[in-house]
Amino acid sequence: MRVCSLLLLASTYVVAQPKYDLLLKGGHVVDARNGISAVRDVAIADGKIAAVNAKIDPATALKAIDASGLYVTPGLIDIHVHVYTGTGEKNSYAGDLSVAPDGLTFRSGVTTVADAGCSGWRNFEDFKDRIIDRSKTRVLAFLNIVGNGMRGGRFENNLHDMEAKPTGEMALKYRDTVVGIKTAHYTGPEWAPVERAVQAGTAAKIPVMVDFGSDKPERTIAELLGRKLRPGDIYTHAFSGLRHELGDDGKLNPALAEGRKRGVLFDLGFGGGSFSWPVAVEAYKEGFALDSISTDLHTASMNAAMKDMLNIMSAQMAAGAKLDDVIRQSTWNPAQEIQRTELGNLSVGSPADVAVLRVENGKFGYADMYGGRMKGDKRLVCELTLRAGKVVYDLNAISRDDWQTLPPGYRHQGDPKWDGISPARPRRAATPPAK
Repeated sequence: MRVCSLLLLASTYVVAQPKYDLLLKGGHVVDARNGISAVRDVAIADGKIAAVNAKIDPATALKAIDASGLYVTPGLIDIHVHVYTGTGEKNSYAGDLSVAPDGLTFRSGVTTVADAGCSGWRNFEDFKDRIIDRSKTRVLAFLNIVGNGMRGGRFENNLHDMEAKPTGEMALKYRDTVVGIKTAHYTGPEWAPVERAVQAGTAAKIPVMVDFGSDKPERTIAELLGRKLRPGDIYTHAFSGLRHELGDDGKLNPALAEGRKRGVLFDLGFGGGSFSWPVAVEAYKEGFALDSISTDLHTASMNAAMKDMLNIMSAQMAAGAKLDDVIRQSTWNPAQEIQRTELGNLSVGSPADVAVLRVENGKFGYADMYGGRMKGDKRLVCELTLRAGKVVYDLNAISRDDWQTLPPGYRHQGDPKWDGISPARPRRAATPPAK
């Protein structure tokens, strides 16, 4: 009889344990994949989204965070960054021009990035060991069609180092990490860089991202978008105006609409010199929206007009985009572009990569690459970022308890209960109290 009583007590004790690790309460959820733009509670367990409902009892979670008045979105996905740093190579995107991802992602709500061609098949494994495998940010990669990667003109103009076969083979070897092929910065008149990139992308069944390089009469944007690229390939720097995206009449080049009809995708790639207000404003006026928003993050752009992902999302809103649109273009759309549809959404079972954003109202200004300023009345700010269910950035400590409510002499909020920042202890059947 005594044994039965103990078993019943133990069973009751286990059932009483919270089923969720973390609960975001009362935020406005924007999840394009699931068609949600409404106030919802989001519950997280074991690093994954566990529930999204109108009301979830906070008693069912180890930790509840008040997100009322804030926007809860999937972790942002930036598909054009340069993060192959640490090699010490001067004036190289496989070196000093790249940045360490973790220092610049989480504070902007970004949880996943795709390096845009800093490495080729010859040095990708060094990049993987040096950066990808050591970062808390999820780092994916577009593999450069140039075997030596993005190391300056003498490498990037070497047609002999643009080989489709080894590039495709390396992409297939690391199919969980390599999400596309990149061609960029070529200054010659030949189509070989694009054609070989498409061959490698076809072999590996992944998209090609094109930075069209120097404007040449032999290589027109109409030919690129109308014939050379496949459906699902990505034209980055779409609002630069450097390659006749805007016609002499001030209207968008018809080649952009033709490319879209064929299934070519258009990415922002703001960068240090790839965004112009005349192009962007005309595009929004004509109803030509971006498919994805990306930063082209590197050592120069981060301190110039670009700054970070939230700044350029805010800039697009100043030009005419809606909040839900820029979130979709920074979450679900890029997830589809890179064929990683487990990301960019808050579906139950998806990785719990989450951004909690505040929309500030006021007087703000956003610049293009030429220093032209556009006024804006809204600005996005990141309050909280979760990566795999763990808090990795918390601007105003909303995941923390007030220090005056903690025990005297406290040292670490993670003991004895999880605080949303220290690693969660596994839920297990506890020993019932001694009788």
